[in-house]
Amino acid sequence: MAIRTMRRQVLLFILVFYFGSVAGQVSYSIPEEMPKGSFVGDIVQDLGLDVKRLRLGKARIYTGDGAEYIELNKERGVLLVKERIDREVICAQTVPCALHFQVILENPMEFYSITVEVTDINDNAPIFKRGEMKFRISESAVTGAVFVLEQAIDLDVGPNGLQSYLLNPTDNFVLRLQNQADGTSMVEMVLQNPLDREKDDHLSLVLTAVDGGDPQLSGTVLINVNVLDVNDNAPVFTQKIYKSTLLENLAAGTVVITVSASDLDEGFNGKISYAVLNSVDGASEIFDINRETGEVKLIGSTDFEKKRQYQIHVQASDEGGLTDSSKVIVEILDTNDNIPAINVMSKSSVISEDIQPGTVVTIINIQDPDSGENGKVHCYINNNIPFAVSSTSNNFYSLVTDSELDRETASEYNITVTCSDEGVPSLSSSVTLTLQISDVNDNAPVFERSSYEAYIVENNTPGLSIFTVKARDADWKQNARVSYILEDSSVNGVPVSSYVSVSADSGVIHAVRSLDYEQIKDFQFRVKAQDGGSPPLSSNVTVKILVQDQNDNPPQVLYPVQTGGSVVAEMVPRSADVGYLVTKVVAVDVDSGQNAWLSYKLQKATDRALFEVGLQNGEIRTVRQVTDKDAVKQRLSVIVEDNGQPSRSATVIVNVAVADSFPEVLSEFTDFPHDKEYNDNLTFYLVLALAVVSFLFITSLVVIISVKIYRWRQSRVLYQSNLPVIPYYPPRYSDTLGTGTLQHVYNYEVCRTTDSRKSDCKFGRAGSQNVLIMDPSSTGTMQRIQNEKSILDEPDSPVEVRLI
Repeated sequence: MAIRTMRRQVLLFILVFYFGSVAGQVSYSIPEEMPKGSFVGDIVQDLGLDVKRLRLGKARIYTGDGAEYIELNKERGVLLVKERIDREVICAQTVPCALHFQVILENPMEFYSITVEVTDINDNAPIFKRGEMKFRISESAVTGAVFVLEQAIDLDVGPNGLQSYLLNPTDNFVLRLQNQADGTSMVEMVLQNPLDREKDDHLSLVLTAVDGGDPQLSGTVLINVNVLDVNDNAPVFTQKIYKSTLLENLAAGTVVITVSASDLDEGFNGKISYAVLNSVDGASEIFDINRETGEVKLIGSTDFEKKRQYQIHVQASDEGGLTDSSKVIVEILDTNDNIPAINVMSKSSVISEDIQPGTVVTIINIQDPDSGENGKVHCYINNNIPFAVSSTSNNFYSLVTDSELDRETASEYNITVTCSDEGVPSLSSSVTLTLQISDVNDNAPVFERSSYEAYIVENNTPGLSIFTVKARDADWKQNARVSYILEDSSVNGVPVSSYVSVSADSGVIHAVRSLDYEQIKDFQFRVKAQDGGSPPLSSNVTVKILVQDQNDNPPQVLYPVQTGGSVVAEMVPRSADVGYLVTKVVAVDVDSGQNAWLSYKLQKATDRALFEVGLQNGEIRTVRQVTDKDAVKQRLSVIVEDNGQPSRSATVIVNVAVADSFPEVLSEFTDFPHDKEYNDNLTFYLVLALAVVSFLFITSLVVIISVKIYRWRQSRVLYQSNLPVIPYYPPRYSDTLGTGTLQHVYNYEVCRTTDSRKSDCKFGRAGSQNVLIMDPSSTGTMQRIQNEKSILDEPDSPVEVRLI
């Protein structure tokens, strides 16, 4: 026993190493029963790797069947025994016996095939399944008669397996081994000396089975021989070898085959019974034979994936103890009874959306133990996803990207991998892989509108929020964080930043200063939306701001002009009818819209029953017939209001003279106070008027003298009058010191005197609109101004000038 233990320890520490590097494969050889932690091989050296690659690549061992006998030490880069290995449990009689597994590396993904051959040690002795064997042999058995013995079973293989048999004693029988086609040996006991029942009716023999191990192990069985009376014919099988096929997984009780033997003896000695002898492959536990009919039936279960052929040794015995043997070979046929097993070896749970097409994201291993078409497997994935599955090597598939990914379209994929075999009916299995898509900054912010237009009321408070621009980014997290920037530009030569500002986070646009509609009615600028990616992406949008008017300007009266040094009076003849147009108040408002809609009202009047003002047009007309009782001097106060809220207004004073002649008017208006200083504009118009009148006077003097000579005496009434030349603004025109938009038309009519008190002027009658302007300090001549329209419409109006 000590020698045996020592030999076993020597085997445990001797490593028979074999290394191969064909297509990424490495092979090792170790004996079975090595203790845990025993050295198997140095894969770092054999695969040309380094220990750092094992750690960073998360190296691990993958086995298809799930049983791990070998472990990887990533710190040393060596393979060690993880669990005790029993070659007989793993491989039974299969030679050679090998463990196949893969070493998986990631980043980048790689795998290497490792084969570890497990060699046999002599740890099993030959055994006989039955404790004894019984024979009933006739004494008349002839020399050379053969009796088949039960074979011993030795789970070891090769030299450690069963090698020989020994029989003791050998007085009547000797052993003979018959080599079979399958490499096994049939043990036969041959009669070499006749039996004599009268001398010895019972023999006890010991059969010893010996293996070839070191130390040598053996097993024994007792053979009891009962010597019978004469039976000189043994049963004979019709065939020495019977063959049959059987589908795996058939129900127990299925008839496999029927064997038959015949015996020439008659009667009791010719009655045959059948039996199944013990066999190494355990056939006696799966098959049984009917002792009387020879029907071989299935009593256990068969599995093609475990064993594909059984050899059944059957024996036919007559009642006289004579026997014959035959062999039944049962071929097990495969059925498609195994679904493909899908094992995910390595996978990536998160990938970037900018990953290149063709990148491997997952490796799977497919196992289908069926054979032929039943074991051929094809894998496919669900449609309409940017992935594809392809076979990389036998039983290995790679899941790769088939096209470009877009996280904004799909941020997660549930990929179902389905694997089906080609059996009939086909069997399949599936596994669902969840893959997250990480974001990259590939989308610029997009504004909700192609352009923006907003309104703001003038005179706003600085810092007022006008409105908000909004842009959205289809990316995620930081890549979708949008900031708003006001682009540099100018409005009327002023930077736009002095008008508005933009909140970087919210996109709210604020007014930097108060706006004036009368100065700027609208302006536009551009806002840029920029995300937080690296590098950042951006887009622009045009924003137009429209300034809305506010009623912040009162009406401005253009006519009549309110002068400081002269009194302007509108002249109305006493013969004026109802509705007579006295004058027209002209006003403008620089505001817009309804803020510039003006209305005219008579606020005060010397006689409110005599005049009225048109609400919309500002025309002052008589509302009744003028009478002699009406005062010559009339003073009207007209208020001009706009339509704003609240409304703003302006007031103008209109002087009206009710008279048929200038002398009558002068007598009333000479008491008006006058300013002694001349207005600059009035002086300009006076000089211009004198120049024009002088020209007209020279050209028309002859005509006027001939027409008016007979009436010149009538004008002496006014010989002492000193009337200055004053410009006349018709009701529809005004002078606004160069700021107005109406035409300036000046009409003059002059009467001159040599101060000899013999000159006079006679003015036309009613029918024209007249204005008298009187300045008591003036020493000039009298001026009569008649409306342009009246002159054109009434060419026959009498105008006379008489000189004496």
